[in-house]
Amino acid sequence: MSDITFGALGVPAPLLDVLAKDGKATAFPIQVDTLPDTLAGRDVLGRGKTGSGKTLAFSIPMAARLGGALAGGSRRAGRILGLVLAPTRELATQINATLEPLAAAYGLKTTTVFGGVNQNRQVAALKDGVDIVVACPGRLEDLMKQGFVKLDAVEITVIDEADHMADLGFLPSVTRILDKTPQGGQRLLFSATLDNGVDKLVGRFLQNEVLHSVDEANSPVAAMTHHVFHVAGADEKKELVRTLASGTSRRILFMRTKHHAKKLAQQLTAQGIPAVDLHGNLSQPARDRNLAAFSSGAAKVLVATDVAARGVHVDDVELVIHVDPPMEHKAYLHRSGRTARAGAEGSVVTIVMPGQEKDVKDLLRKAAISVAPVRVSATSSEVTELVGEVAAYVKPAPKVEQPARGQGGGRSQGANAQRKRAAREGQGAARGGQGAGRGGQGAGRGGPSAQRADRSGRPAAARDQVRHDGSGRPADRTHGSGRAAAQPAAGNARTTGRRASHGGASGGKLMVGSVVRTNGGGQRRGR
Repeated sequence: MSDITFGALGVPAPLLDVLAKDGKATAFPIQVDTLPDTLAGRDVLGRGKTGSGKTLAFSIPMAARLGGALAGGSRRAGRILGLVLAPTRELATQINATLEPLAAAYGLKTTTVFGGVNQNRQVAALKDGVDIVVACPGRLEDLMKQGFVKLDAVEITVIDEADHMADLGFLPSVTRILDKTPQGGQRLLFSATLDNGVDKLVGRFLQNEVLHSVDEANSPVAAMTHHVFHVAGADEKKELVRTLASGTSRRILFMRTKHHAKKLAQQLTAQGIPAVDLHGNLSQPARDRNLAAFSSGAAKVLVATDVAARGVHVDDVELVIHVDPPMEHKAYLHRSGRTARAGAEGSVVTIVMPGQEKDVKDLLRKAAISVAPVRVSATSSEVTELVGEVAAYVKPAPKVEQPARGQGGGRSQGANAQRKRAAREGQGAARGGQGAGRGGQGAGRGGPSAQRADRSGRPAAARDQVRHDGSGRPADRTHGSGRAAAQPAAGNARTTGRRASHGGASGGKLMVGSVVRTNGGGQRRGR
């Protein structure tokens, strides 16, 4: 934190009031560097470590520059003035939380646009008219194609976490979106690195940009303390994780897979440590609900995959634990960046199992982290000191028993079971009807038991006999009358099995077995 105030940087008075109410008076280094240029309307390329205050650095100029945009006319449905692109839903939501009160100071309306939820709310907001959209590229492109939003009036565009956009493969979509914005509009791009095509994005869309690098692209946070704990095996690791999670402050535990994240959250909750999970298998409402529980303190522990490595900002996260070490150093830095944010202090623990020592050593070297590994157990002094005060045991809420499958276990399971039974019965009826039809035909010729049947079910001795199609008319095989016999029944293909079965059982209408066949779907075809 610097000693330079937002007022000294030229931030307008309406925004100073909003910032003051949130306890913000002095700016962070990246804000000090970028605000004079962004407020003046210049394109800016900002590079800074995670947690450095980038969101406020672009939210202030966006609100300030668009503040007078409505003075010359009314808000137009589907035509926005400001656009922020973010790689994840969580980041989009948190950007909007920062931007919304600043925009509201000028009467500007904001909304979020991202996938994973029904688009109706987003479409309704766009039709009502909004000024600033905070969006993930995929859903925004969908709504553009459907004609619900146009970008031809956008005056300022922000691309946040551009390097993560590249990691997720979003750059082609980002490029198409930026092509729809006016060439003369202001563009701000923030990224930790300029690799994986981010540099091409900068070269194509930013004009006479000013580069501001507050820190080295992948530099660790100075207020962050790193620990590497070696354990003897899986049981020791499990107990160490439980102990590290038992403190009174917020902590985030990172796992490699969605399944293990969910499982660990359930285990910790069962042990009296309220925990919620965050990963790609959750619906957006479930993600929002779990993040809200973590933010409010209802759950002190968040167990997450790398979906939470970027864009999740919760105040006072004291500890980040790499339960499963990440695959590469950028992920380590971004995971770790969930603590020690905005000048606060925090600690990071990496748990190392036998066989992982070399990989973790290489990981930390690439991340420029120098730390001596320590062999520990759950009761080691290093662990006890890090945990601090242990939170009180919280009795888990009773589980809601789920009915067993096949015993009324939910509407969808019951419906699926009914559909499967109906399908089986329909197929059986079709097969039964087919057989009955052949039986009826054979009975009309003296019964199949008296004569040897060939592969088609017809008696061998009756192959050249004159047959009947059930109406009493001779059906001469050489004149294609078999197809003619099939036509009346083919008109109602869905009831083929039932009709055939009925005809065979009653001895009434005879079916020509070798001519009329049923396929797997119960439809009839001539042979």
